[in-house]
Amino acid sequence: MSLSTAPAHHHLPIEVELRGHTFECVTTWGLFHPKGIDAGTRLLIDLIDVPPDADCLDLGCGWGPIGLCLTRLAPQGQVQLVDKDFVAIEFASHNLVANRCNNGRAFLSNGLHHVEATASFDLIASNIPAKVGGELLDYWMAEMHQRLRPGGRLWVVTVAGLKDYVKRVFREHFGNYRKVKQSRTHIVAYAEREP
Repeated sequence: MSLSTAPAHHHLPIEVELRGHTFECVTTWGLFHPKGIDAGTRLLIDLIDVPPDADCLDLGCGWGPIGLCLTRLAPQGQVQLVDKDFVAIEFASHNLVANRCNNGRAFLSNGLHHVEATASFDLIASNIPAKVGGELLDYWMAEMHQRLRPGGRLWVVTVAGLKDYVKRVFREHFGNYRKVKQSRTHIVAYAEREP
């Protein structure tokens, strides 16, 4: 069922302000945080440093808040939003079009598996799920390191309980780790692919 033919009561219209930009969006039950922006995503969006010409990837985009914001912060770059959930991609695609985010595109991908093999990025952002699992996170880190251009950054937010694990995995794959901010519940950090 396409978004345009889905029953209207399944659409949850929301208005969100992200870094000074207002977005009119729709979400639905079953997607991560259908009623708005969760605290972790908000923290990441408020802190992420995005060059205006950056080519970006939003890994695990959900209905699209991080990717939508990246399209505005990097107006001269291209933003790809990926998720393994086809409902998430349907809503993220709708929200990109509805907000005229012409430099963004959402598509189905399990991690980076369906991202074009030659694609590389200046910035990758993700709200890493708390239950992602060590083997999958290790695999993602190796993939993201390969896909970042020299000097490119991987920005993540995760629950504070995973901070030591994320620090270790970043250092193993990137050789560096920078904690940007820790709240009571979440941590925002980045790693940089060294030139």
